[in-house]
Amino acid sequence: ATPVSRSANVALRPSFSKGNRASALAVAAIDNEAKAESPTVMRPPLVGMTWDKISDQLQSNFGYTAEEVAAYDNELESDKEKVLKLYKSLEFMRGFENSCNQQYMQGKIRGFMHLDNGQESIPGMVDYCIKNGDTKYSYYREHTHALASGVDAGKIMAELFMKETGTCKGAGGSMHIFDKETYFQGGWALVAEQLPYAAGAAKSLLIDRALGLSDDENFNKDDKVLENDDRISIVFIGEGGSQNGRMAEVLNAAAKDNLPLLIIVIDNGRAINTYTPDIATNGNVYEAGKHYGVPGILVDGHNPSDVAKAGKAVTDYVRTKGPAILQVHTYRFSGHSPADPEHERGRKDEKAWARLEQDPIKSFEEKYIGNGMFTEDELKAARKEVLAEVKAAVKFADDSPLPPVSLAKELEYPDAPDTDYNLRKAPEYADAVNARTISPEKMSVINAHIEALRVKATAGEITIGDAINLAIHEEMLRDPRTTIHAEDLQAGSSYDIPKLTQQTYGQIRAADEIIDEGHFIGKALGEGMNGYRPIVELMNTNFGIYGMAEISSAGNTFATTGGQFKMPMTIIGAGGTAPNQNLGAEHSQPFHAYVMGIPGLKICTAASPAAAYGITKSMIRDDGPCFLFAPVKMMKEAKGHIDMGKCAALNKVALLHEASKESVAAKNAVTVLTYLHGVKEAEASIAAIQEEGFDIDLIELRALKPLDIDTIATSLKRTNKLCILDESTKSGGVGATISAIVSEELFDLLDAPVNRLCMDDAPVPYASSMEKAVVKRGSDLIEGVFDLCTGKK
Repeated sequence: ATPVSRSANVALRPSFSKGNRASALAVAAIDNEAKAESPTVMRPPLVGMTWDKISDQLQSNFGYTAEEVAAYDNELESDKEKVLKLYKSLEFMRGFENSCNQQYMQGKIRGFMHLDNGQESIPGMVDYCIKNGDTKYSYYREHTHALASGVDAGKIMAELFMKETGTCKGAGGSMHIFDKETYFQGGWALVAEQLPYAAGAAKSLLIDRALGLSDDENFNKDDKVLENDDRISIVFIGEGGSQNGRMAEVLNAAAKDNLPLLIIVIDNGRAINTYTPDIATNGNVYEAGKHYGVPGILVDGHNPSDVAKAGKAVTDYVRTKGPAILQVHTYRFSGHSPADPEHERGRKDEKAWARLEQDPIKSFEEKYIGNGMFTEDELKAARKEVLAEVKAAVKFADDSPLPPVSLAKELEYPDAPDTDYNLRKAPEYADAVNARTISPEKMSVINAHIEALRVKATAGEITIGDAINLAIHEEMLRDPRTTIHAEDLQAGSSYDIPKLTQQTYGQIRAADEIIDEGHFIGKALGEGMNGYRPIVELMNTNFGIYGMAEISSAGNTFATTGGQFKMPMTIIGAGGTAPNQNLGAEHSQPFHAYVMGIPGLKICTAASPAAAYGITKSMIRDDGPCFLFAPVKMMKEAKGHIDMGKCAALNKVALLHEASKESVAAKNAVTVLTYLHGVKEAEASIAAIQEEGFDIDLIELRALKPLDIDTIATSLKRTNKLCILDESTKSGGVGATISAIVSEELFDLLDAPVNRLCMDDAPVPYASSMEKAVVKRGSDLIEGVFDLCTGKK
């Protein structure tokens, strides 16, 4: 074992924001006790963190009076029933996790599983002070957090057993427990991703209050104010995960919007197995909010009742005043997972010592048997009672059926690909909400703006950016649940897509965001899980690379939750790579190809105002995550008419030009598939192709996923030849996917191999002379059609 270093202990000592002499003396006392009592393990215990020290923190950092703190102490310590309930909670968590370990060893639980033994103070605190209506976001070690939130133990165990009666019908597993009825919203496996989701959930509570909405019995928004609404959002994170940059972003957002957000930092000193001080300079995560005005507190998980009392005080602060951080110093008795090799230095010795010396249940028993509140027999009876519940949960899971094979495909999209969004009804309360949240002056301005755009559209002069802006305003007025997030939003971003949104609907529905797409996509995800319909405008879609984790999780959410949580999120941005774009590699990446492999996304493109308008409206009404790509170099250049008020299909391509019957009869016709800037290039090439004696069926791929293979097949039955003008790379591109599908499903319709005209795998250069070697254009299409029709391909 490695001797304790004083620096390790200092990193964990409490620090008080007021800097008064009493707080300094408290810190010194903890240091002195640690020197005398710390064992020879890498990570020392948090000795000396008595209730008096916690009281000092609550008074210094949260503004409580001594009398108020004493009331929190007395509320629990004087109530035997509350103390017993806390004990049962601790034992229930321990018993459940022990049973999970047994079932895992028997092969009934599969995949990765992460146990919470030793950290029972945290779920005990949750059970004591968190309400059902509070939203809860956790990470992959969330079994006990779900139990403490009121999720049925049998359903949790059944989920782990891969059973249809599980919380997510067997689709989620150990790392993805969700339960809509208790507002337990994950279970997220990518470290720290849950932080912005919880911030979005907290923002949803503020939107509820601002709009005068609340959830009905089916968890749909209702035009009803929730009386005495003190709901909050809670997020659990480890001290290792809290070193992630998302933490700073969420603290900023929480402070800026005064979000009702409680961040619970579970500090077990190990980032997986790595000793956290080896990789983190400052382990005092509870102090991370100082620069943002977010108070924090450090408590000792070895004392469950103190954690519960402090947790109640901090939770009440969040309910009435704003965000806070609660850091719990604890020890995890189990490895990262049952398959954990535990090769990190000192880990095995630390676990063995912690089981003997830092067991919160043992500490609880010693305290309350010692002070005479309980006898050993009373606690033994309580333990027997909760273990019987654990046993019943295992039986329920054992007796439950496996989900049917068909369920996997059923959970792909909340709305069927062929949904007609024109039939989707608007909320009945839309006009009422608009009347009380948008002033007559603002309504007059936005109506004039909308009318001006409609006049442009009627004249065929509306741009792609303006068409999207028009669709957004129509939908935000039609459905007050619609929100929008963007950088530079107040200024209209680069293409006027969010123009006048914040000026009309206020910051509560139209949020100008920090420059990190992952952060505000994540917040949008949290809003989407809580009854709202967020739009995310990316300015340039390549910036979405910052949000790949969040986009991926948005695509997975409906399926992973067993269909409980829809994800009505619309992501819109300008992207693609035009010839002579001259933007260099980072602004010319085929992000549309990058996201093609994410399950659950509907992905569309629009190269005209009409397509952009109709698709935007449909995406906003869709109950799943959708992504619209518009051509960056055509946002203000392309102009045209729109089909006013109409939603477009999200699963259909568009035949823009049909080859002549004569060319088809002469075998001189080719089906051309393209999208984004390729549409302009192809349309400009038709005359030249026809001059050579050939013709094309020009199909715009407005739906990339799901793919409209039927329309493609109809064209190929005429032409028997396919050319793809592709705005993505040869390897892993859109054209590669479509070519493979056509070859697999429509092979008999082809007289020649598919001719892919795609970007080279090399990064896109800035100079036009070099760019020609990478980016395909109209001249390449003319040659490609010629090659197919003359047999050169």
